Amino acid sequence: MAKKKRPKRQRREIIRINDKIRANRVRVLAPDGAQLGVMDLRDAVKAAKERGLTLVEVAGKVDPPVCQIVDYGKWRYDQSKRKKKKDTTTKMKEVKFRVRTEEHDYNIKMGRLEEFLDSGFKVRVQLQFRGRENAHKELGVEVLKKVKEDAKLMGNCDQEPRIAGRAVNMVLSPLPKGQRKRRFKLIHGDLIDPDEDYEDEDEDFEDDDHADDDHAEDADHSDDED
Repeated sequence: MAKKKRPKRQRREIIRINDKIRANRVRVLAPDGAQLGVMDLRDAVKAAKERGLTLVEVAGKVDPPVCQIVDYGKWRYDQSKRKKKKDTTTKMKEVKFRVRTEEHDYNIKMGRLEEFLDSGFKVRVQLQFRGRENAHKELGVEVLKKVKEDAKLMGNCDQEPRIAGRAVNMVLSPLPKGQRKRRFKLIHGDLIDPDEDYEDEDEDFEDDDHADDDHAEDADHSDDED
């Protein structure tokens, strides 16, 4: 049996202060951000302690490292607030379709799209064209319009379907939590209580080649009868 890979541990952020700073010379910033110039580490630490403050390394990968004299408790609080704000920034997920996505696959993709919206993510919906599909890009726009209609109980359309090169893109954002209503919730890949009004809509995207085959079969039957 193949061994399961252990998830990588996130590295803890190391904050160096005062004598824990490794460089011998540092560029020092005052509490208000004003530059105090390059100093020996010992002098910089002394300057911080004389003010009743702490010398913190804020940019250790430059030469010389940049350090700032700060109220350490307040500085840590401000840093944690910035990190929390960054972590809660809305991220974008993506779901891809094809012009001729089969109904079963379409339902699965819609279930995934609803899952993203229900988790509070924005979703970029993309459809890429292949070969001769590039000559009928309006079909791709119609597919995304159908996606938009099917997802209207879960999200708003921030960007209408827009053709860009060999693809068409659309962006959806989640509705407020209390207004969301899922239609494509999945159990083992199957659609729960599908809405019957939507079952036959894929016929609009029937392959022209299949239509030609049907005509050819009709012609063959006619010849046999003759």
